[in-house]
Amino acid sequence: MATALRSCRRVALAAVAFLILGPLTAGGARAADRSVTFAHQDMVIPFRALMASGVLEKATGYTVNWRKFGGGGDVIRAMASGNVQIGEAGSSPIAAAASQGLDIQLFWILDEIADAEQLVARDGGGVASVANLRGKTIAVPFVSTAHYQLIAALAEAGLTQADVRILNMRPPEIAAAWERGVIDATFIWDPVLARVKKSGTVVVSAGDLARRGKATFDGLIVDRAWAAQNRDFLVTLVKLIAAQDAAYVAKPWAADAPEVAAIARITGSAQAEVPASLAAYRFPTLEAQASPAGSAAAPPRP
Repeated sequence: MATALRSCRRVALAAVAFLILGPLTAGGARAADRSVTFAHQDMVIPFRALMASGVLEKATGYTVNWRKFGGGGDVIRAMASGNVQIGEAGSSPIAAAASQGLDIQLFWILDEIADAEQLVARDGGGVASVANLRGKTIAVPFVSTAHYQLIAALAEAGLTQADVRILNMRPPEIAAAWERGVIDATFIWDPVLARVKKSGTVVVSAGDLARRGKATFDGLIVDRAWAAQNRDFLVTLVKLIAAQDAAYVAKPWAADAPEVAAIARITGSAQAEVPASLAAYRFPTLEAQASPAGSAAAPPRP
C-alpha cells in the first residue's frame, strides 16, 4: 500500500512538471491586461504570508485581485464562469472539474494534506470509531478533499452514505453548526478544525487514509487560455511559492513571527494555533515537483 501511495504522488507531481513547469521555462507572451483574479481558500499554508507581502505584485507588475472562497467547489464554479483565472482547489474538486471538461490546468501542488484534515466527533456523543457514526449527522464541504476522505472512511468501516446524515456546509457554517450543537461530527481543516477539536475527538485523519492509499493534495489551477498568454507570471509565482515554502521548512515560524500574523489574518485562524496547523502539511519542493521522483524528494514535515 505504501508503494502504491508513493507511486500516486510521483504521478501527480510529475504531471505538474510536464504540464506547466517544462513548457513555461521556454517563456511566453505578456498579457496586455496585466491583472489576474486569484481564488484562494483558508488553508493554513506558507503561501498566505507571500500573499500578504505584496512581493508577487512587485515581482510581476501585475495587479492581483485576491478573492477568498469557502471551498474548492466554489473555486471551480468561479473559474467556470470566467471571472477567475487562477484558483486553489483540492485534488477531489480538480478531478471533478477535469471530468466535466473544464479547460483548466494543474500547475503547482501547494501541499500534501497529510494530517491537516481530520474527522472530529463531538465529545460525549459515543463516537470512538468511524463505525460509531451510524445514524449521526456529519458536516463537510461537498466536492472537497475532506468529502472524499469522509466517504472513504465510511466505506472502510462498512458504512454507506445512507447510514449517516451528511450535510453540505462551508467551513464557517460548520463552525457555527458545531457551536449550536446541531452536528455530531465534521471532516474539516484549520482554522475550523482547531475550534471543533476543543470539544471533540479526532476519529481519523487524512494522513491515516493516505497511508492506506487515499492520498489527497491541494493544488493551483489556471485557465488554460490565460496561462498561454501569461506564462512569465506563472513561472514567477511558483518560484516565489517554492522559496516561501523552503524558508518555512528550513526554520518553522514561531507564533509571534510576522508571517504567522499574516497567515492568521488571511485565514481567520487564532495566531497561536497557526504553527501547529502549518506543521500538519507537507510542502513538495520545486525540485521535487519537476523531478520524475516526485514527492520521494519532498522534505519531511517540520
